[in-house]
Amino acid sequence: MKCKITGEKITPFMSFGKMPLANGFLKKEEFEKEFFFEMEVGFSEKLSLFQLNDFPSPEKMFNKEYPFYSGSSSYMKSHFKDYADWIKKNYLSTKSNLVEIGSNDGTFLKNFVGTDINYLGFEPSENVAKKAIKNNVNTKNIFFNKDSIEDLKNFKSNTNVICAANVICHIPNLKDLISSIEILLSKKGVFIFEEPYMGSMFSKVSYDQIYDEHIFMFSITSIKKIFQLYNFDLIDVIPQVTHGGSMRYVVGRKKEHQISINVVNGLKEEQEKKLDKVESCIKFKDDCEKSKQKTIQSLKEFKSMKKNIAGYAATSKSTTILNYCNIDSTLIDFICDTTEGKIGKYSPGMHIPIKPISHFKDQLPDIAYLFAWNHKDEIFSKESDFKKNGGRWFSHVAL
Repeated sequence: MKCKITGEKITPFMSFGKMPLANGFLKKEEFEKEFFFEMEVGFSEKLSLFQLNDFPSPEKMFNKEYPFYSGSSSYMKSHFKDYADWIKKNYLSTKSNLVEIGSNDGTFLKNFVGTDINYLGFEPSENVAKKAIKNNVNTKNIFFNKDSIEDLKNFKSNTNVICAANVICHIPNLKDLISSIEILLSKKGVFIFEEPYMGSMFSKVSYDQIYDEHIFMFSITSIKKIFQLYNFDLIDVIPQVTHGGSMRYVVGRKKEHQISINVVNGLKEEQEKKLDKVESCIKFKDDCEKSKQKTIQSLKEFKSMKKNIAGYAATSKSTTILNYCNIDSTLIDFICDTTEGKIGKYSPGMHIPIKPISHFKDQLPDIAYLFAWNHKDEIFSKESDFKKNGGRWFSHVAL
């Protein structure tokens, strides 16, 4: 295994086994041709960077039937409005230029429609890009890279903010990404992005954050080390509650910005927790194996007590849980979801049927495995009848 940035050899410390595409929900007739890859993870101590060894091509993952829409969660819509307001207040002025990488269905960029901000989104998945365009959000249906920005004459060296949310960890070629950012950013411009945080994943043992799209799991230390290779400073970090624990990073050209005390404190805390060292990964591996055994044991006990078990939310993260723990339809009867493109299909790898959310209400199970545990408050509020009628929520992380 080689580090995707330095090219240096690193040793995988763990394998989650054969994994399908996390969002590869499929029909019965597609079972035999299903794609799998070995999901190994390694850690570059030089960059303190947690990364997948192998992964499917981006084109295979982000296609014309990508089944994820940012606007499907009312919580995320609210979060993106707050994110946009924060950027406007701190980094934008009249007629500023703004670019979003991986803009999905335009949920974030909608907050700039009708303003004097000159904005543009890049979204490679055709179906979600079409939805953004239909809603009058200025979007290019293409991957963000050096080739795709070639014709952006008004943005070159003149972009005040380039931003992203839960996208940068998807991009294997970070060198091309950062080179593209360097071409567009103005002298005082900033690159702002949010990603699931490695420290939160380790403390919660939320190993379901690891799947094909999440090629990297970043920390404050790794972001500082990566960007300083390309003459950028990490100037601020702000923890976020999204996705079970994320971090907002702000990066600017070297020596053009004051570095926040948040960065200093964050680096110190990571050193104390040894998040910059591979030994934290070895502990995480042990924690994952214990969590796996406990999850399987609990589900088998529920079944021995003749309990009906359903999954709630057919998330990309659920693919890792189900396949790593070898949980199939003998343990979980069905998974319910609101996404039209998933309903009537089967879960990747384990082939558990996906039912509409109405099925959950009609066939209230005894136990509901909450795969979307990071949206628990929103879901508990929406499904209050489940618990009132004696149902029990379950997950591999503490609820």
